[in-house]
Amino acid sequence: MLLKLIAVGRLKDRALAGKCADYIRRLTGGGRKFELVELPDSGVESEGDAMLRELDRERHSAIVVLTEEGREFSSLELAQWLRKLDRKAVFIIGGPFGIAPAVKRRADLLWSLSRLTFPHEIARLLCVEQLYRAADIARGGSYHHQ
Repeated sequence: MLLKLIAVGRLKDRALAGKCADYIRRLTGGGRKFELVELPDSGVESEGDAMLRELDRERHSAIVVLTEEGREFSSLELAQWLRKLDRKAVFIIGGPFGIAPAVKRRADLLWSLSRLTFPHEIARLLCVEQLYRAADIARGGSYHHQ
């Protein structure tokens, strides 16, 4: 499983940064590969241009944009979607003012974490936790309880 996260901004909150680092460490165990690209906060259009440049390097990857109008998944549904994927998955989290429409148009999937709105730093934590949970479900691990 190859996963990449493109996110706007660095995590300023040490507690959130520590939790994200922990889930990424867990996620990369067992031979899974995870790449994190942090783009500078620079406004929706400039961030969008930077995201599109990153996506130009990912021509054969599945592009997933996190956005409020996206599809909601249960953890089991996300695990099933990832399990069926036969290529690298690139997840994109925008900054505090959202994601440029051009980036959304490049997406293979628009994903909503919830109908609620979250700060982008919390969205990053939720995203990496759910990716770890999905990977654990896919391998038959014990992290997810039903």
